[in-house]
Amino acid sequence: MRLTTTNAAALILLAMSASVPAIAADWSDTAISWRYGTRYREPFNPSDIKKNIFALTHASGYKYGSNYFNLDLLQSDKNDPASLTQDEGAQEAYVVYRHTLDIGALRGAPIQYGKVKGLGLVLGFDWNTKNDVGYNSRKRMLVAGPTLMWDVPGFLSTGLLLLRESNAPSGAFPPISQVNGRYTYDTHAMFSASWGIPLPANLLGDWAQGWGFEGYLNYIGAKGRDEVGNPTGAETNLDMQLMYDLGSRFGQPKNRFRVGVEYQFWNNKFGNTAATTGNRSQRASTPMVRAEYHF
Repeated sequence: MRLTTTNAAALILLAMSASVPAIAADWSDTAISWRYGTRYREPFNPSDIKKNIFALTHASGYKYGSNYFNLDLLQSDKNDPASLTQDEGAQEAYVVYRHTLDIGALRGAPIQYGKVKGLGLVLGFDWNTKNDVGYNSRKRMLVAGPTLMWDVPGFLSTGLLLLRESNAPSGAFPPISQVNGRYTYDTHAMFSASWGIPLPANLLGDWAQGWGFEGYLNYIGAKGRDEVGNPTGAETNLDMQLMYDLGSRFGQPKNRFRVGVEYQFWNNKFGNTAATTGNRSQRASTPMVRAEYHF
């Protein structure tokens, strides 16, 4: 799995670089990060799970829009086993890519109204692969829809997106073991918000400089029946971070090395509900520690 995950990630990065024309970026930020928590949950599994998550993140902007790419490599402990015959935890790779076209820039005049400073069109995808004993997710999802950019310190975007999702699980136990081939869910909607807002300098005095509040919120509508015929439910995924620019205190460039805390609330994870899981871990409340290094 380690080799497969690495190869898959490399192929995705290569495909992206080959398919996007060479455009001079007005700004860019690339980071590697690590986060760790002890209260992750997976649907149908009653146990708390420890996970180490290593990530590569890239964001950039050019005249007509912006790009966002994130690759998470997730390593679970033995409470989320990779197979029935070993204690090693499951491994997962999860990729998110979003491209936002700035409609105002395309037409040569900004679209502004009140606190709205721009209108964009988001196009992108999610992709994952995981080796676990119960499901072995192979998610593929296309994303498209409008987004509003708000006039705030830092950034805030909110969008209403359409999702076209499929999966091809291959678990060891019925009913997942009886799934044959790739299954496509009903097209469904997602409200999405993402933000990165620096804390005001007067909030905590001099030490407030370098603190930032960041995160995202996805509210995803029900996507019809799942691959074994169970009804899905609306899903909420809130992930927020309070990060501090520690490196600048030691002579490093601004935001080079950052540390902080993170919290994720995930209800009806992947559309699973209390009714379909027997109220087993469809909801997670997970505090984490986080560190990141920016290039």
